[in-house]
Amino acid sequence: MERNVDALLTAYHRSGDESARDQALVELMPLVRALALRYAGRGEPLEDLVQVGSIGLIKAVDRFDVDRGVEFSSYAVPTIVGEIRRHFRDKAWAMHVPRRLKELSVRLSRLLDELTNQLGRSPTVPELACAAGVEEEDVVDALDSAQAYSTRSLHAPFDDDGDESLGDRLGVEERGYEEVEDGSLVSAGLGMLDARERRIVELRFFEEMTQSQIAAELGISQMHVSRLLRRALGLMRGRIEELQEETND
Repeated sequence: MERNVDALLTAYHRSGDESARDQALVELMPLVRALALRYAGRGEPLEDLVQVGSIGLIKAVDRFDVDRGVEFSSYAVPTIVGEIRRHFRDKAWAMHVPRRLKELSVRLSRLLDELTNQLGRSPTVPELACAAGVEEEDVVDALDSAQAYSTRSLHAPFDDDGDESLGDRLGVEERGYEEVEDGSLVSAGLGMLDARERRIVELRFFEEMTQSQIAAELGISQMHVSRLLRRALGLMRGRIEELQEETND
């Protein structure tokens, strides 16, 4: 099947063959169902998870670059799993929040990461509002509504004194093991990148250069650096999530 799918994807991306795209989606549905089964029994109907995973598959097929020399499954699995995980995340609210604010809160969460990388600091409310194309009041409401989400950070204060976090009450882990594990995950993520993307990530996070400095170093525009960095981090994040899911299973 893999060889047939590769041929179909090549026909779609190089010749614009829509029928090849449709056939590839049909042949790849067993992969979606297999990934959806990992999350069965967690409060969501399996068919709903398959539908959500199908959205991830469509995104993967449409965005896949057949000339990168990367196996499609290595690209598709993190994309499909990411859609399913977002489905659970978006539904995991402890109290009712208007859908508009819930969706905006999710968008702002992504924008916070992107703008923090671009600006080298946390963005202001006006900057978030501009990036999201909404009013500042809506940003404030959406950020407040995030408090209704059901999870709680291990770094949150355990009591009113704020001297001790929940993580402190749960014991202390040996940092050396965590650093080795994180290093292994980062290396795996870097393995998904081409030479230029890898160099940009190394300059930004290992050598702590700004995006403008990276642009000067590589002879490209800062906007191009920003786009390449976002793409690289997305590929790395997808690969790391895939590995973490395999470990959890």
